Amino acid sequence: SFNGRPPGARTQRESAAMTLQGAAFLNPSGPTASYAADLAGPRLLHARAQAASAEPGSGSLLASALPALGAVLALGAVCRRHRRVATTRRATAEKRFPILSSRPASEGILPNLPEGIAPGVVTGKSLEILLNWAKQKGFAIPAVNCVSTSSINACLEAARKMDSPIIIQFSSGGAQFYAGKGLDNKEFHAAIAGAVAGAYHVRAMAEQYGIPVILHTDHCAKDLLPWLDGLLSANERYFERHGEPLFSSHMIDLSPEPLEENIELCTKYLERMAKMNVGLEMELGITGGEEDGVNNEDANPEDLYSKPEEIWQVYEALSKVPNGNFTIAAAFGNVHGVYQAGNVKLDPKILGKAQTYICEKLGLPEGSKPVKFVFHGGSGSEK
Repeated sequence: SFNGRPPGARTQRESAAMTLQGAAFLNPSGPTASYAADLAGPRLLHARAQAASAEPGSGSLLASALPALGAVLALGAVCRRHRRVATTRRATAEKRFPILSSRPASEGILPNLPEGIAPGVVTGKSLEILLNWAKQKGFAIPAVNCVSTSSINACLEAARKMDSPIIIQFSSGGAQFYAGKGLDNKEFHAAIAGAVAGAYHVRAMAEQYGIPVILHTDHCAKDLLPWLDGLLSANERYFERHGEPLFSSHMIDLSPEPLEENIELCTKYLERMAKMNVGLEMELGITGGEEDGVNNEDANPEDLYSKPEEIWQVYEALSKVPNGNFTIAAAFGNVHGVYQAGNVKLDPKILGKAQTYICEKLGLPEGSKPVKFVFHGGSGSEK
């Protein structure tokens, strides 16, 4: 019996594990032993250790012969299992969309991309290179909240025509809409499923349009953190299979919370995200106006402008996270929505002052720009 159950009660997984045990005993350090360990767990690991440490003449010949007999009888099954595992590993090392990957992008390949950046969704080091490139060249990468395949495709087409990288992102409400009204959103089920489905669509199409895409999620307030938790779990599963996360980055917006709590929670999440090369966008200060059901139209005017000292607190804390990649959405009077010119009073000098302040703290050369900033909202400008 296996795990105390009669042979007839074995699961397919357990039967496969038993089949591999003979080969595992013959070669405890071989690849087949590793596959068996994945299936049988600690029980087989203990048995492998015993086989490896057995001394000549102490019964090791008999201990090896019995499982060897089982291995010979099940040789065909072992070989088939070995081929299936090898095939699976080869498949995960290839493109996620092999039907599309053999076709070249249609047009609009971005000229002069820095080394390390290629068309498609960028993650990890490529994300960092792309953001630094934009900062060095002095341009902002546009971010668009999408709610359907049509809106995603429209963004990809516009980016290709303009030869520009783009950020495609989903809010919790937009992701729920993407999933369809027939799917319930209990425990953010629809919002998680919609964002994941949208991410797969972006991954399938971004390379074909020939432009680099940052795959992102927008504002995530404290009460929406379970939505983010679900997406991070999806990232972890994707990372385990493909060696990179599903999304490039995620935003956490705890700007209404005390700054200390904001920093503490963002640090905690960045520690988890950094392990799979996911970037974090955090917000401090408040972006005015209304977006996706979050209304800050009556916010205290002072909260619409971040202070350099606060930005330094965030930068100092998040910089301590190993492999952490983060951006900061600091408030400089920016407001969500469309307003008449003059109704919004922007003060972008706040951001420059913060860069100078942090440079002094870090002892960096004058003119350095250590912080990657994110701008939210509209200015009322027609240009």
